[in-house]
Amino acid sequence: MFSTRRYDRESFEAANAGRGHQFRFLEPRLSAETAALAAGAEAVCLFVNDDASAGVVRQLAGLGVRLIALRSAGFNHVDLAAAAAHGIAVARVPAYSPHAVAEHTVALMLALNRHIHRAWNRVREGNFLLDGLMGFDMAGKCVAVVGLGEIGRVVARILQGFDCEVLGVEPAPGEAAARLRIPIVPLAEAAARADILTLHCPLTPATRHMVNADLIARMRPGIMLVNTSRGAVIDTRALIAGLKSGRLGSVGLDVYEEESDLFFEDLSDEVIQDDVFARLLTFPNVLITGHQAFFTREAIRAIAETTLANIDAFAAQGVPVHPVSVERLARG
Repeated sequence: MFSTRRYDRESFEAANAGRGHQFRFLEPRLSAETAALAAGAEAVCLFVNDDASAGVVRQLAGLGVRLIALRSAGFNHVDLAAAAAHGIAVARVPAYSPHAVAEHTVALMLALNRHIHRAWNRVREGNFLLDGLMGFDMAGKCVAVVGLGEIGRVVARILQGFDCEVLGVEPAPGEAAARLRIPIVPLAEAAARADILTLHCPLTPATRHMVNADLIARMRPGIMLVNTSRGAVIDTRALIAGLKSGRLGSVGLDVYEEESDLFFEDLSDEVIQDDVFARLLTFPNVLITGHQAFFTREAIRAIAETTLANIDAFAAQGVPVHPVSVERLARG
């Protein structure tokens, strides 16, 4: 199990009680340099910033690995074609706690709107002035939810509770989305109408840099943009340009397209080498958290249980409960 922290060990050891699987908990990320650490294992368990590109998958196959079990819903860090070619099954956790990510999303909205991050710093310095901290009522504002999967639907329901006008962007809305009773509109229309645009879509070839300079130019001036899905659905350089021009009024991010060199590490004593990310940090109207939206007790417990269910099923039948295939990637 690569990229593990104390909470991973605790949750998986608890979930493994009575199952009998043997874990080798490793702090390093999976990469071409660390793949050899999987020697002797039949399965590897990965997190979002592990590297399961074609070369790494080839190394794993040579070591006898037969299953890649992901501790995440996203799978863009795995070369699915390479895994299929080498006979390695891939499994994921399609849903752990949609409420965890959805609630963090709304927390970012509220913190940005009411300038909580700035107010906290002011009060610590003894500054109780309210200048520059004015927000707006959420009630009556138009919020576009891009992606109406489990997380997006929970976000939409929370926002309905705030009396927001909620729009949905979903290429293939199903019955669950229909039950929200919200208009489904194209992305360009949502960007032009929304006061807040929040992203909840997977990263696929079709969604990579979906939020780009062209879309930002179509957005309502002063819009709030929130992303708790995958970093690369936003073109970060275009995002910075939109902030500098004032087209984007505020931005909340829990993900970043080059986060693998930053997130889940303590870099407090180091100089951030990513100049693009460092520029983002200079904006007072940008709030960034380090991929923590999923991080609740309930979600961590569900991730461990679902991952072990995938491993159990693969061990017994050769097919995990929640497989991921090349066809699944094509469908997005």
